[in-house]
Amino acid sequence: MSSPEKLAASVLVSGFDGTTAPDWLRRKVADGLGGVILFGRNVVDDEQVAALSTRLRAERPDVLIGIDEEGGDVTRLDVATGSFIPGPLALGAADDVELTASVAAALGERLAACGVTINFAPCADLTLAAEDPSIGVRAFGSDPVKASPHVAAYITGMQKYGVAASAKHFPGHGAATDDSHHALPVLPRTEAELHEIELVPFKAAIAAGVRAVMTGHLVVPAWGDLPATLNPKALTDVLRGELGFTGAVITDALDMGAVAGELGKTDGVGRASVRALIAGADALCLGGVSFDDDDLNRIATVIAAAVESGELPLERLVEASERVAALGAPPVSTPISPVDHRLGLEAARKALRIQGTPKLDGPPLVIDIETEPIIAAGPMPWGLGSHLTGLVPGTRAVKVGADGIATAIEAVHGARDLVVVTREAHRHPEVREFLSWLRETGVDYIRVETGAPGPATEGPRIDTFSGSYVSLRAAAEYLA
Repeated sequence: MSSPEKLAASVLVSGFDGTTAPDWLRRKVADGLGGVILFGRNVVDDEQVAALSTRLRAERPDVLIGIDEEGGDVTRLDVATGSFIPGPLALGAADDVELTASVAAALGERLAACGVTINFAPCADLTLAAEDPSIGVRAFGSDPVKASPHVAAYITGMQKYGVAASAKHFPGHGAATDDSHHALPVLPRTEAELHEIELVPFKAAIAAGVRAVMTGHLVVPAWGDLPATLNPKALTDVLRGELGFTGAVITDALDMGAVAGELGKTDGVGRASVRALIAGADALCLGGVSFDDDDLNRIATVIAAAVESGELPLERLVEASERVAALGAPPVSTPISPVDHRLGLEAARKALRIQGTPKLDGPPLVIDIETEPIIAAGPMPWGLGSHLTGLVPGTRAVKVGADGIATAIEAVHGARDLVVVTREAHRHPEVREFLSWLRETGVDYIRVETGAPGPATEGPRIDTFSGSYVSLRAAAEYLA
């Protein structure tokens, strides 16, 4: 049997810097590191990701290679251009379960060609709170009965090419109003309410054969004071016991503020790792920040010490190690192909919700308002303006931040056709004030909302439910 130190390393799944595998990481993989997580900072294009995966797999064939590729706003492969598929909320709006499965299969095929073994998707969360800072368009909707078939279809499509899906963030983040990247959210639900609402999509995911479930860093008071990631009641009693899940449990990133807290990058993560393993987690994600050889060694030492002291049973660590290794099985061998937007565009067009008559009389001024994105998505600089510029000659495009509304107001003067692109305007006071100014001064405009729609408003409007490349393209085509 491997030593506690080796077993500890085998359950760590770490982020890193660079678009090639650094020497220390290759040595770590060869020596038994559980796996790696790829972020936008690690991606140039599909060919580069495939080469990176091949290089890592040459060190050890069963290394887990994971990615957060949800489609829509949360994309790594298309971080420079916007995703080739719409996000979950758009797929839920299209409400075609077979189309959702086809979109997920197209993504799974692409990930398999890139050598990815597990995709940390789909979100089985629900979009429940208007002020929710972390889910929004990442969920398939707010109704658990309507969202659940899409969760199941996504998993079936994704796993068709051997790429494991991971339903997240158990037990469901959508009703929480704090972002676990910074603070510890509380989910105000009774156990009965959880089974009626949040847990319904997770039950559908398990029934669909999802190979992994990712935990959420949030407290359910009915389960005690510990966040689900560190809570045996959540992971062992409920997820495995009541729901019958037998696959791998993966933590959300343990370096997030909700669990690492004030103890910091290595000490806090080390203690959180031990508690997560005791609770029933298998793979320990260390992703939001980059880790190096020394960081991982210190975390593994904390885990091994917990085994030596008897705090963490050795058999629990062995079990976790075996489940992580199973997620490193190489996907179906699939050739890399040029990115095809046709299926994504079909889904994006079907998702559009049209209010009034949002049509142009001539070349417009497009004001793309860029608000602070959720951390999971990262920068989203794509915008609608570039699409309309190509479709309608003479289009002018302006990008402003939420703090640059004065620039937007100045740009409006003299504009005849105006398109204002927002992202969850209801969550940003400056954007709401700008839209109010337009209405009060009698300026006609078409609004394109790319996030969770929020309250109904007057005037012509297009809701895309996603900031993906194809969703913006579909809106531009409609306007043109």
